[in-house]
Amino acid sequence: MAPGWGWGWGSGCGSAALVLGSVLLFRALQRALGRLPLPAHVRGDRTRTWRWRNLLVSFAHSVLSGPWAVLAVLQAPEMLTDIERPWSASGHVLVCFSAAYFIHDSLDIVLSRQARASWEYLVHHAMAISAFLSGTFQRRFLGAGLLSLFVEVSNIFLTIRMLLKLSNVPAPVLYRVNKYVNLVMYFLFRLAPQAYLSWCFLRRVEQRGLGAFLTVNLCLLNVMILTYFSRLLRSDFFPHWRKRPGAGGEKKFLAE
Repeated sequence: MAPGWGWGWGSGCGSAALVLGSVLLFRALQRALGRLPLPAHVRGDRTRTWRWRNLLVSFAHSVLSGPWAVLAVLQAPEMLTDIERPWSASGHVLVCFSAAYFIHDSLDIVLSRQARASWEYLVHHAMAISAFLSGTFQRRFLGAGLLSLFVEVSNIFLTIRMLLKLSNVPAPVLYRVNKYVNLVMYFLFRLAPQAYLSWCFLRRVEQRGLGAFLTVNLCLLNVMILTYFSRLLRSDFFPHWRKRPGAGGEKKFLAE
């Protein structure tokens, strides 16, 4: 049953306040991280500077939310077999917190005039926000939301990779080690949870209403994840397969 719109824990108004407060928290974090020194290769270029600071906020979110999602599921293991009904306060806070991150990041992309280069991120964020908020306000599918956030463990190493490439600091050993760790984490915390979620939605969830909406959302996300995976493989393991970048390719946010 969906919670009421009072101010109790897990209520509609309480959830909305939690999301709004978290958006403001990410804004404050962005301003604080913006005071850190920039790598020489980043300094002096407006797009690289924005991208570096944007990635730092993304890294902070991943470091916090990835392990938090795993811990929340371990504390409520019934979510592994029933992704719709179980509920926990910790998991609820995390899903609201992550929805706020995607809202903040979308606003940052648009207000920084990076929407054209980062449109794929905006599409992803729109799907994540709609899925998290619809489940949160109906108090359903918290387990699915937490399992989808396992991806943030993988994102820790993916973001390290992007920061290393953006900074252009010679660190071949670190990059090589992270490259293989990133690949393993991609399988364990991105592809595997996504495959399990897809199976659960197609086999166990009633395909109407919110269940149908989230199933379509998940299928679209599967396409994006496999596309990103192919780019990662081309870039780090099969560079001779890479397409020749066009003009302005270096400015693109989703650069390989």
